Amino acid sequence: MSQPLDQLLTRIRACRICVEAPLSTPLPHEPRPVVVGSRKARILIAGQAPGTRVHASGIPFDDRSGDRLRDWLQVDRPTFYDADRFAIAPMGFCFPGLDAKGGDLPPRKECAPAWRDALMGLMPQIALVLVIGQYAQAWHLGRERSATLTETVRDWRRLFEREARPRVLPLPHPSWRNTGWLKKNPWFERDLLPVLREEIRSHLAS
Repeated sequence: MSQPLDQLLTRIRACRICVEAPLSTPLPHEPRPVVVGSRKARILIAGQAPGTRVHASGIPFDDRSGDRLRDWLQVDRPTFYDADRFAIAPMGFCFPGLDAKGGDLPPRKECAPAWRDALMGLMPQIALVLVIGQYAQAWHLGRERSATLTETVRDWRRLFEREARPRVLPLPHPSWRNTGWLKKNPWFERDLLPVLREEIRSHLAS
């Protein structure tokens, strides 16, 4: 049953479209797609794109952002990296490079149109999608997202309680650059995180 998914993941990890047929400036380094999928995981983490440390290690969220995300979820590293528990599929599978200010560029435009529908179609068991950042929210929520990331995350309860499946929870990026955002929006830790943690416990237990 997992063979088509395994084949797709192999193709994704060998992808070079942003070098060989780029929609914009070619990727400034050799591609190293980072993705985790399985036919058993009930939780999908839909992030933005790998950063420099993840590009170097090939391990998703292998950085301080990952430490904060695991704290939000209240899971340890072995649980987080168990592919039968968590699928991890960013909107761009490769590190996109840095902008003029030293920040990460947006996810590559080629990636999601090429792979995302097929990947989601082969993981129908996913029950909860954590959409991290505006690019993941745009793809997974479409017109139901708000004008800004803050407004979208603030509207988390309505989005989470929709009849649509899988259920979706919007999150800010766990980057340490967002520490100021968290201080300005205490409702995130007070109201959203307890629900997120209960959902995680429930899906892991099942």
